[in-house]
Amino acid sequence: MKNKTAKRSVIKQEVPDRAPKGWAGVQESIAQSSGLALLLVDGYQPPALVVASNNSICNALQSSPDYVGLCDPYCGAAHSRATGANAIVHYRCHAGLQCFAMPVEIADQRGLAVIGGRAFVNGSDYQELVDRFRTGDLRELASDEVFRNIIFADEADLDHAALRVTRAAREFKQAEPHEAPGLETVRAEIASAPLKEESELASGDQIKTSDAKSENRRVPLADSIRTFAEHIDASDPAQTYQSIVAESADLLKAERGSLLLFDEAANQLTMRAARGIPTPVSEVNPVNLGDGIAGSVMKEGRALVASIDQLGKTAMPERRYKTKSFISYPIAIGQRRFGVLNLADKIGGGAYDASDLSIIELLAPQIALALERAEWQQRANQFQLMSITDPLTGLLNRRYLEARLTEELSRSKRYDYPLSFMMIDIDDFKFYNDRNGHQAGDRALEITAQCLRAALRKVDVASRYGGEEFSILLPQTTLQEAGVIADRIRRKIIETNFPHGSSQPLGTATVSIGLSSFSAQLDSAEAIVRAADRALYHAKRHGKNRAYAYQTATMRSGEHAANSSQ
Repeated sequence: MKNKTAKRSVIKQEVPDRAPKGWAGVQESIAQSSGLALLLVDGYQPPALVVASNNSICNALQSSPDYVGLCDPYCGAAHSRATGANAIVHYRCHAGLQCFAMPVEIADQRGLAVIGGRAFVNGSDYQELVDRFRTGDLRELASDEVFRNIIFADEADLDHAALRVTRAAREFKQAEPHEAPGLETVRAEIASAPLKEESELASGDQIKTSDAKSENRRVPLADSIRTFAEHIDASDPAQTYQSIVAESADLLKAERGSLLLFDEAANQLTMRAARGIPTPVSEVNPVNLGDGIAGSVMKEGRALVASIDQLGKTAMPERRYKTKSFISYPIAIGQRRFGVLNLADKIGGGAYDASDLSIIELLAPQIALALERAEWQQRANQFQLMSITDPLTGLLNRRYLEARLTEELSRSKRYDYPLSFMMIDIDDFKFYNDRNGHQAGDRALEITAQCLRAALRKVDVASRYGGEEFSILLPQTTLQEAGVIADRIRRKIIETNFPHGSSQPLGTATVSIGLSSFSAQLDSAEAIVRAADRALYHAKRHGKNRAYAYQTATMRSGEHAANSSQ
């Protein structure tokens, strides 16, 4: 993987000028009707010739020089594998996505291949990938855009798309400059027309089509799952909770549903939103971990699809259930437990089964992400009463930072997560202020804050600690990883044009950085801040424009990344 301190660029994803004229509309139509991603390629990819309905996760990975290498053995080499075998090849990539690649000939243009799918076919693969974006090797790539267009399907959907591509390529005639408008629309209709018979792929491979009724059912379901995250994400946490219940109930045809959130401190589940229950949410008592159905599901971390009779219990009359079948599902990502989603009273009186459970498994990671955002929004709303932002820089203030550090430290102790912290000081700021005036000094503080925002990840918490000092809380980040981020910040400051930077003693505006990390020796918020402050003082004494970590005075792990002034 390339050095992340280098200036970031974006890899081009598409070169449509090399594609057969008119094919883009055909491919887009097939992609839309199948609900899958399709790429026309003529060699190692990226870039592709035509990209249609791409999975946003794939786009994020393959647009990044730092992460595209993860995809090289899969989609990168898919063209050579398919054309070399002269047959369709199926593969599951490092992200857990199911794909196919097949050689095609379009308008006498040979040596082409179509990559299709890029879809999750089970919830566990999606859940594992979400965890990688939250706390694993992909967390620096995490953003809202990464989850903008997630594709879910089953293997039959990929087979149908491959058949449509084969038929469309066979019937395609390249557009000529003089052709009348509307021709591409006609070709799109051909591409999306129902299949009437089995079609042969390269080397005689055949795929049996399923009945149209089954196909028609899958496409709306895939569309519903893809848009689920948009519907449940709201700025108001209470609205997020209610939307999760409503959207889940609608998708699984439940007249009744409830969402219970887990309070780690109290070891209890508290109902936050519900639909169809006779009792107001505020009057429902908390459930202790291990008690009742929801408490047991939360404690064991396993979903339950059953009926009251199967559990050997009887429903209390005051609950007024219409049916005895229900689903109780624990919402979690990795070791982080969020709560339990309950659904009951299936419309029509039917019983819930494994197929219903598989739908919730696809929804669960999106629900967990929405709950995490809602949790921090809830905390932000509470801290808003304390005036949590610095009016000059727009960063969070010291009071918020200290409260958040205490919370994250508690989480690190509970789950054995790493945690790092850094103190940042503008070098020779007094000289800058005295020479250029306080207004210029304020502007320098604003520019520094902008640099921090640009250099940090979404999960990092930047604050103005006071005067010319800034602090950064880096949840679930090792000291070595913090060193890389510190060097990125230091370089960003150097590369940024400060109005009077050239008059500074070092010839440009610079910062010094001190780092510390949660450990057996540094196990309190006060100790972590004090250690970072000592490391910052060490950086100042040794020439400024550098970063040191509190680890026997100088950084050992990550020394090359942070302890640098070049």
